Amino acid sequence: MTIQPTNMAFARGYWYFIAASVALFLVIRIINFALGWSRLRRSKSHSVQVPTKPTNPFSQLWATSTAVCREMSYPQLYVPIRGLSWMTPPPMGRIFVLLVYWAVIVYMMVKGAVKHDLNFFERIGYRNAWVTVTQVPFLYLLASRTNVIALITGTSYERLNWLHRWVARTMFVTATVHGWHFWSSWMSVSPDTVSQTLDSMPMIRYGFGAWGILLWMTITSFKPFRSMAYEVFVIQHILSAILFLWTVYIHTPKYARYNVWFAIAALCFDRACRIGLLFWQNLKLRPNRTCCKGGQWIGHQTQLSAVGESMTVLTIKDVHFKWKAGQHLYLWLPRVAPFEAHPYTIASAHRMPETCICNSIQLVIRTHAGFSKRLNKFARKLQASGKKQTLTALVVGPYGHSPRWNTFETLVLISASTGASYTLPILESVLRSKTTSLIKRIDFLVAARQGEEVGFYHERLHEAIEKAKSVGVELTVHIAVTGDGQLETLPALSLPSSSDSINHEKKGVDEEIHVSASAEGVVQPLMDGAHNSFSSASSGSHISYAALRPDVAGFIRSAVEATGGETAVVVCGGQSLVAKVRTSVAKLSDERAVHKGTGAQGIYLHVEEYCF
Repeated sequence: MTIQPTNMAFARGYWYFIAASVALFLVIRIINFALGWSRLRRSKSHSVQVPTKPTNPFSQLWATSTAVCREMSYPQLYVPIRGLSWMTPPPMGRIFVLLVYWAVIVYMMVKGAVKHDLNFFERIGYRNAWVTVTQVPFLYLLASRTNVIALITGTSYERLNWLHRWVARTMFVTATVHGWHFWSSWMSVSPDTVSQTLDSMPMIRYGFGAWGILLWMTITSFKPFRSMAYEVFVIQHILSAILFLWTVYIHTPKYARYNVWFAIAALCFDRACRIGLLFWQNLKLRPNRTCCKGGQWIGHQTQLSAVGESMTVLTIKDVHFKWKAGQHLYLWLPRVAPFEAHPYTIASAHRMPETCICNSIQLVIRTHAGFSKRLNKFARKLQASGKKQTLTALVVGPYGHSPRWNTFETLVLISASTGASYTLPILESVLRSKTTSLIKRIDFLVAARQGEEVGFYHERLHEAIEKAKSVGVELTVHIAVTGDGQLETLPALSLPSSSDSINHEKKGVDEEIHVSASAEGVVQPLMDGAHNSFSSASSGSHISYAALRPDVAGFIRSAVEATGGETAVVVCGGQSLVAKVRTSVAKLSDERAVHKGTGAQGIYLHVEEYCF
């Protein structure tokens, strides 16, 4: 038909747009890398006090443009209503991306197709058929763990998952427009035309089937349904995705099936890489059993330790791959869950101390429903029975991509509960790094409801403080345990009485009193001044405690205002914490007029949200 060349041209234009967008992010990545390298080089000169400050017109223009984009893209509105928090909209940056994407899609849907003649419905139907099927490969590329787009742009597959869901929802709209216009075209002739067309063209039935599958996947991908039974969601989603490709293949004419083959190729490539990684990381032809007690032929010996009912700690032994702080892997425990693999952040940034095995990693798993609850129950059962608390685990990974933290002068690490499994390895890796680093100050905040959720990290935080002293980094650690009476459950921590505090004051102990705002806005001490064993102002590094919710905005502000260079804020937690940090950083950047002539330096934000 004469309209097909035009539709195919729009399909090519779509991929030109995708390629141009990826190229743009690649250029941004290269420029940022070059500027970071320049910072590290300037830091070697003793005459440069603040290496992160722009030094020429181009770097100043780039810094100002970056600051404006950050202030526009960081804010996020949070819906605090119980049961409706899943309706929290994306941050402004993602909304801008979606608006651009939707503008391109709408342009493709209507450009040259809206002509009120006899072929109006048919022309709109065919155009939206092409718009829909052209998005299919992009949808499957975004769903891949071995993600080419993420590799080029310098991000990770899970950070593109939100776009995968929104592209699917957009595709559902265009598919609905496609089907509705053809249906209206048939009904305009006579109701019998529908049945006659379905009988004469069986491919149309598969089109309805594909639309129904897409509708099902769109509905079940919303957070309330995913949270009901995540394991069931994953299985049915994979099966639905395969069935969807089959129905689209039969429904699509031969000249448009290259889109389906493109998607199949992306799916098969991703699965082949996963299987190859699974075998490479979990099969050892010659396990070294002499120096690695965890060495075995298949999988890895894994030690379980239940921390009450809220957490389970796994130590996976004899892993023969490298990882970076902030990366995650997929864990498969056949004895606990034979058909499930779940993603967890690697909670250690280096080889575990005091272990006789070659290399081991730790995972800290908070107990929710499903797999994590069964795992915690299994670990507690083994502990109670006195049996050997080990089993075989298979892992796939590591995945994830983090920025170069050593190009910032100040790090602000914020986490909630087991979110410290993400921020603490970053802290440890930065302090143990042998490469050139600009970092002078680190502020670490962890908040939890129960003391046992923080107690696991307590010893490592003390080790980090000692390490910070030796490398000349000012490290401040803030611990907030908000549950009633939970602060006293922290290891080696007993709250002193008022008389004890007076006695300490009489001894002339000079200590800092930190404050944080409670939920009601009342300013309270973040830590009792008598904790001399845990808080020391003389070294520039100390730990502060609080039994109230921390003032996150004030915590970020104090760290940013204490430095003269660029700050990186890292947050790992739930949706409410993430939204609060996003908005606080954007507001602070705007108030300080970052890179707009005031001398205030940039504030970079890196977010890891509980999203799986």
